[in-house]
Amino acid sequence: MILTGPKIHEEVLNGNIVIDPFDPVQLNPNSYDFRLGSKLKVYKNLELDTKNENETETIELTESGIVLYPNKLYLGHTVEKIGSEKYVPIIRGKSSTGRLGLFVHITADLIDIGYIGRFTLMLHAVQPLRVLPGMRIGQVTFWKVFGDIKLYEGKYQGSMEPAASQVYKDFKLKD
Repeated sequence: MILTGPKIHEEVLNGNIVIDPFDPVQLNPNSYDFRLGSKLKVYKNLELDTKNENETETIELTESGIVLYPNKLYLGHTVEKIGSEKYVPIIRGKSSTGRLGLFVHITADLIDIGYIGRFTLMLHAVQPLRVLPGMRIGQVTFWKVFGDIKLYEGKYQGSMEPAASQVYKDFKLKD
């Protein structure tokens, strides 16, 4: 079951959902709008390797923003620290940004229960598009779970900046 906007607000007030900073203006009928943070990361190499760490460079966004170009992945983050130990957050792009050809996640829309931090956004534009820090770029919904809860304790817990892939660590676990 998906939570309604008023229920999200109630659960934030009760401490069952973390949204910090929280602004009731960003509530929707069944979601909460999140905003684009002030940093982006881009991979330095065109060819990426899943078995090794891939080098990134950080871009600090100015008030005038940045133009995102096709055929490039930009890792952004939310302004808000978001998460819950009771509900499962799922992120989506806003229809307004989607209508401009911007994807805010590629495959990772499910946030594990127990993760609390700034979400890393996988930004991909289908045509050149200017984005601005602080703009409402996506939405988060919260879903009720059934069954025993095992909280997320993974490698991205507590991220406060865009987090590059750490899939290479999975290979090192096998060694």
